[in-house]
Amino acid sequence: QVQLVESGGGLMQAGGSLRLSCAASGRTRSSYYTHWFRRAPGKEREFVARIRWSSGNTYLADSVKGRFTISRDNAKNTVYLQMNSLKPEDTAVYYCAVGVPGSIDYWGQGTQVTVSS
Repeated sequence: QVQLVESGGGLMQAGGSLRLSCAASGRTRSSYYTHWFRRAPGKEREFVARIRWSSGNTYLADSVKGRFTISRDNAKNTVYLQMNSLKPEDTAVYYCAVGVPGSIDYWGQGTQVTVSS
């Protein structure tokens, strides 16, 4: 079992920044990735970013490239999603998740991000 706790969401004006955190505990595997997804009101869940625990390799969705970065602190078992130049369309519930691409094993509870124009 892996437990995930997200934090850092909130309300921000367009153009501002927020940093989300995802702290993992429990039985982790070096092959795992931590992913960030988001779900906006009335829309389907969307992939945002992922990072591989062992190598630190990252991948970001085109919609956030150049604005968001994903990083990790292995000592803290925590992954961060730094979100800059926020837009109203970034408003969503953000979820962190653990597993390999295409096969998520664990989900966090989600954290709300609201960007006002």
